[in-house]
Amino acid sequence: MSALRIAVAGASGRMGHMLIEAVRASSDLQLCGALDIPSSPAIGQDASAFLGAASGVSITSDLHAGLAHAQVLIDFTRPEGTLAHLAACRELGVKAVIGTTGLNDEQKAQIAEFAKHNAIVLAPNMSVGVNVVLKLLDVAARALKEGYDIEIIEAHHRHKVDAPSGTALKMGEVVAAAVGRDLKDCAVYAREGVTGERDPSSIGFATVRGGDIVGDHTVLFAGTGERVEIRHQATSRANFAQGSLRAARFLADRATGLFGMDAVLGLAS
Repeated sequence: MSALRIAVAGASGRMGHMLIEAVRASSDLQLCGALDIPSSPAIGQDASAFLGAASGVSITSDLHAGLAHAQVLIDFTRPEGTLAHLAACRELGVKAVIGTTGLNDEQKAQIAEFAKHNAIVLAPNMSVGVNVVLKLLDVAARALKEGYDIEIIEAHHRHKVDAPSGTALKMGEVVAAAVGRDLKDCAVYAREGVTGERDPSSIGFATVRGGDIVGDHTVLFAGTGERVEIRHQATSRANFAQGSLRAARFLADRATGLFGMDAVLGLAS
């Protein structure tokens, strides 16, 4: 079986480097494209130069050139860039794994429209462990929906530009759905001053930004006389990269459709 041909967006960034290293280390995937913004100083360089090795793939800002030979694009960039990449993917028949966060409802709807033409995996967190945690949260929330206050605490590195994290929001959505609420109606994102007693139907969020924290997420169910905490701690971006490769393999024999990591991992109901 021939190797699945992969292109990586944001190729000179931290996540891009991790993805390129993971693709090159795999036996069934081949790096065939590397994309970055025109102002990147890495444009024109070999995509794996940071590894001290040559891949024969140059980093380019030309979407058509970067995607010309790809079967799947893996994209962890910014919402506007991701949508531009997906437009090129649709034109060229390239599938996509999207780990971009900070997408609004309109942008998510656009991605769903692209998925009618090319198969896409969209997830705010590609970690296998995080997606198992989402399943555990559904179970816990159904059992603890009465008499327990729900708070979500997340921490990330100083460079992260969106808050709360996409993963924290997804956790909130899963918990809210499990207890019969809409997160838009019950989420509390900030507390300051005299706030009054806590609304028992609310789901609170707390955000920490600092240092080089890869990603910590804790969902707290606080009851009377006990509390339950479900936590995921990422110590390396390698887990995001490996999950992304699993998602790319999942797309290999799918032509269209929008999928989550629950489908990739066989956790979907």
